[in-house]
Amino acid sequence: MNQANTNINTKNVVVDKLDPDVSIDMEAPEFKDFAKSMVDYIAEYLENVRDRRVLPEVKPGYLQPLIPDAAPEKPEDWQDVMKDIERVIMPGITHWHSPKFHAYFPTANSYPAIVADMLSGAIACIGFTWIASPACTELEVVMLDWLGKMLDLPAEFLACSGGKGGGVIQGTASESTLVALLGAKAKKVQEVKAQHPEWDEHTIIGKLVGYASAQAHSSVERAGLLGGVKLRSVPADEHNRLRGDALEQAIEKDLADGLIPFYAVVTLGTTNSCAFDSLEECGPVANKHNVWVHVDAAYAGSAFICPEYRYLMKGIETADSFNFNPHKWMLVNFDCSAMWLKDPSWVVNAFNVDPLYLKHDMQGSAPDYRHWQIPLGRRFRALKLWFVLRLYGVENLQAHIRRHCNFAKQFGELCVEDSRFELAAEVNMGLVCFRLKGGNEQNEALLRRINGRGNIHMVPAKIRDVYFLRMAVCSRFTRSEDMEYSWREVAAAADELDAE
Repeated sequence: MNQANTNINTKNVVVDKLDPDVSIDMEAPEFKDFAKSMVDYIAEYLENVRDRRVLPEVKPGYLQPLIPDAAPEKPEDWQDVMKDIERVIMPGITHWHSPKFHAYFPTANSYPAIVADMLSGAIACIGFTWIASPACTELEVVMLDWLGKMLDLPAEFLACSGGKGGGVIQGTASESTLVALLGAKAKKVQEVKAQHPEWDEHTIIGKLVGYASAQAHSSVERAGLLGGVKLRSVPADEHNRLRGDALEQAIEKDLADGLIPFYAVVTLGTTNSCAFDSLEECGPVANKHNVWVHVDAAYAGSAFICPEYRYLMKGIETADSFNFNPHKWMLVNFDCSAMWLKDPSWVVNAFNVDPLYLKHDMQGSAPDYRHWQIPLGRRFRALKLWFVLRLYGVENLQAHIRRHCNFAKQFGELCVEDSRFELAAEVNMGLVCFRLKGGNEQNEALLRRINGRGNIHMVPAKIRDVYFLRMAVCSRFTRSEDMEYSWREVAAAADELDAE
């Protein structure tokens, strides 16, 4: 090789002639002014979000003509950036925290959580190991114990119990479902290898089969695809719940066919109708067959901080992992998905890749959360829990949950008072499933009319080919009169259909 070709050609390198002592960063005084302006804007936006049209009226591609084709060569003033929020961004925002937003499920939001995210962004650590920022790991351990105690989880799930168990903050419930599946897969492969040393891993994985209700979230099916295993959809009962006898029947059939059951997802609060699988029945069935039980309570799990709703998680002692999203209904901003494992070692061993540059002297004395999750990097998310739990207190968080549940009951009562409508499912938590009496096409037309008016926003669902509308109470700013307003919007849209 020509030695000259191995050297870097520096002839055309542009030398920076700026004074090396002159900062190119935004200085602290300017940052303070910018941040204060943004805090004022955020507070004004949230306090008046109910006055904005909940759904944007823009078309795809609306934004590109509003901004330059390339990044600026010279820095701009922050005041100009602030002006462009209303001009460029807000026309394309669906206002999830408006009391008129009733789609999907809530995404949580609160001032304490916003401030915590500011601090997290300032510290800007990547807490993949304990030594990378000890407080990042240790606060997470303690916050998951606090939260587990609020739910009255069995001690085996808590790090403070002194056993194997513990909690971790994942990004989403979808990640938690996949993490649990991969842990269950690793556990079962090891068990079967011990029983059948002549079988290779590919043969064993080909026989693995997991289970979930036909009403389970689509992320469960996706976890099976990503995990490279079969997942069986088990029919739910007439109340959209997975029952123990149906799970038992599915497992027995697969055993008879030479398959290896290894994983079952029990959903507490389904997406379609907020139905609750019978954990009390399904858990013992799965335990009998040595099947890992993962409980997905993404939305409804927040309600278990209220003692009156804990009957819905009866049988939790049979679970191997449990997950819910404080970022849905517990006033902690996205992302914060709380997951507990009775024995994290199966997940840790499945994910353990330990290069020299990530090793440290304190390994084994505290969790290295990179082994508990899919990504390597992780933000300081426990700050949000710490701030919210301290600045609200358990009592006010319970009051928030109960208010939303009462608002849903109020909307359900308004629905049944109108003879044109019927409930499509029992009113559960903060969700009302309802429809016009009649066919699916009529209800599809109703939803198009509601969303087309732009004053409230809802999405549909379909169970056993019956199409219905979902009204979820989503905003922490919701008041009783907002339920009356939203019902008037539904009724007005129905009136328009009647007139046609």
